[in-house]
Amino acid sequence: MDTDVIIAAMRSPTGASAAILQIAADTSQVCLLASVPLALEYEAKCLETRHWTEAQLSKEEASIFVDAVIALVEPVHMDFLWRPQLHDPADEMVLETAINGRADILVTFNLRDYGDAPARFGIQAMRPADAIRRIRI
Repeated sequence: MDTDVIIAAMRSPTGASAAILQIAADTSQVCLLASVPLALEYEAKCLETRHWTEAQLSKEEASIFVDAVIALVEPVHMDFLWRPQLHDPADEMVLETAINGRADILVTFNLRDYGDAPARFGIQAMRPADAIRRIRI
C-alpha cells in the first residue's frame, strides 16, 4: 500500500482505504506488505501535524494508529533493488516493496505516477475503491 492510502485510512475511517486495513486485521484474505523504509515512511507521514489534525486525532492517537498498521504488515526483505522505474524515489520504495514481496496488487491513489511499471512485474496497480471491490469478489 502506498503511503497516501494509509493517510486516507487515518483521515477517513469509513472509506475504502480503512476498509482494506480492516479486512487485513480481521481475515487472512489480505496480506499487507511493508519494508522497513516503507514502514518508517508510514510512521513519519502519519505523525505529520497536518495529517493527524485533519484526521481529528491527537498525536498519540496517530501514533497508536500507525503502530496498529505496522502490526498488520508482513515484513518484506529487499532482496533486489529495481531502480530506476519511476520518477519519485518515494514511489520507487513502494514499488520495490511490492516486487520483493511478490504482491498481486499495489494500492495507491497515484496511478499516473506508477504508469505501467507495476504491470511489468505482474502487479496490478489500483485505487482503494477498486481494490476493495476485487477483494470482496
